[in-house]
Amino acid sequence: MWATAVGVARVRALESGRKDALFRDPLARAFAAAGGLWPSSPPAEGEAARRRRRAVAFSIVIRTRFLDDLLRRAAASGVRQVVLLGAGMDSRAFRMDWPEGTRLFEVDTGAPLEFKEAVLERERAVARCERIAVPVDLREDWPSALAAAGHDPSQPTVWIAEGLLIYLPAEAVESLLARVGARSAKESRMGLTLGSRGVIDRFGADAAPGSAASLWVSEMPDDPVEWLAGYGWRAECHTLRERAAAYGRPIDSPPRPEERPGGLISAVRP
Repeated sequence: MWATAVGVARVRALESGRKDALFRDPLARAFAAAGGLWPSSPPAEGEAARRRRRAVAFSIVIRTRFLDDLLRRAAASGVRQVVLLGAGMDSRAFRMDWPEGTRLFEVDTGAPLEFKEAVLERERAVARCERIAVPVDLREDWPSALAAAGHDPSQPTVWIAEGLLIYLPAEAVESLLARVGARSAKESRMGLTLGSRGVIDRFGADAAPGSAASLWVSEMPDDPVEWLAGYGWRAECHTLRERAAAYGRPIDSPPRPEERPGGLISAVRP
């Protein structure tokens, strides 16, 4: 599944090349090239597949900016621990400005982290904070691995699960949130992206075997705010449409009923 992270890097590279880019990711092209997805050229596909690919790419761009903003607010509030769950080709340790003393933990399995390290070494990339790779499968005892890497649960943390939960069955999502909550001090923050209602039927039903959409298994609950309150979080949810408009990328098509509640989640540990 981690190969999809290279596809995300390709999307971020394309966005970074725009004059009105919502973010700049100077390492994204190197990740995409190392994974064979750059130079970028549109694949041969039907109209339905093309629309699906463009919609997914658009959502990646908007969610990236949404979580960038969340991380900046967390840092401004004094949080100095960042945990990226299923980090993939995330380059925020390198492309964002961080306050002194920030420690950023990248949690993922060994294969993507090894691939990533090779690219970072070739690019001579220098992190802007203390970056700590934590090679562990999220289906295993990752909290112990995170603790061994130096994470301090007595201090606030900002947790990011970007494009992750949609690939996990319900019981794995519940386990992940329980484990995150157990290591979250007061004033911790969390950013999540959730699959909108009906997204699996719309995008996954006829997806090509092995594609990202073919691996989606989880959608958001009916009430994400109430759901996360059960884990001790005070949450707000935003739709892709709302955030896109705020970032100057309005969606022209009429809204769908399943767009609410929104799948872009920001939460605070009160």
